[in-house]
Amino acid sequence: MTGLAFPTAGEVRLLGLNVHTDGARARALLGAVVEAPAKFYPQLTGNQNLHLHASLAAMAPGRERVDRARLREVLALLELTRMADRPVSEYSLGQRQRLGVASAILDHPKVLILDEPTSGLDPLGIGLIHRIVTGLASEGCAVILSTHHLREIATYAHRVGILSGGRLVDTVDLQARHTAFRFRVERPAMAASALESLPYVRRVSVRQPYAVAHLSSEGQVPDVLDHLARAGIRVFEASPDHFDLYEYYRERVAQA
Repeated sequence: MTGLAFPTAGEVRLLGLNVHTDGARARALLGAVVEAPAKFYPQLTGNQNLHLHASLAAMAPGRERVDRARLREVLALLELTRMADRPVSEYSLGQRQRLGVASAILDHPKVLILDEPTSGLDPLGIGLIHRIVTGLASEGCAVILSTHHLREIATYAHRVGILSGGRLVDTVDLQARHTAFRFRVERPAMAASALESLPYVRRVSVRQPYAVAHLSSEGQVPDVLDHLARAGIRVFEASPDHFDLYEYYRERVAQA
């Protein structure tokens, strides 16, 4: 997808541009870190490395030069301001990883590709990357990342593709999975039957001691509770029915 390798068949397009035949124009839309941690000149400071990256990026058609204010902005966003004027050779693994993300988002990419973006990060650093990529996605940037941390990615990704042996074996719409709620009731089968007719319940099943309902939105949970109460069914607990991507991945790869 970055144009660094050539496909044996087919083509890859970013916003209509072929990444191989429209190389520079297509990559002008792209920010990427394809190796973790990203590589930098160790003798240069983080600020100097980003400045060099910005200067090279400005040579591509259709790209403007990144100003110093933007350099300071991304360093602050990745919490690297205090390290900005120190040589990268003094950076920890996590700091180099964050500097790589800073270089990838420096020029406001339309598509961001990250390879294991939380590798080497502590829990606070992982949370920081989560906030950044979800913020970029909400602003319209397409964020595509590869990771082995499945339970982590399931907390904020919209769609996941599962690869096995170099093939895409499944895709999972995690947004749809997030609208499932489980209700611990005294009579799960009766509760499931009572919920089936509701227009905002897309699917309902029984998993003892729960009735599991897929709703149109989280806002319907109070309505479900009210409906069950009026049907004479006591509810002891209501909670999101979290989808375990790790277990699902294991099953799909074993089948593949």
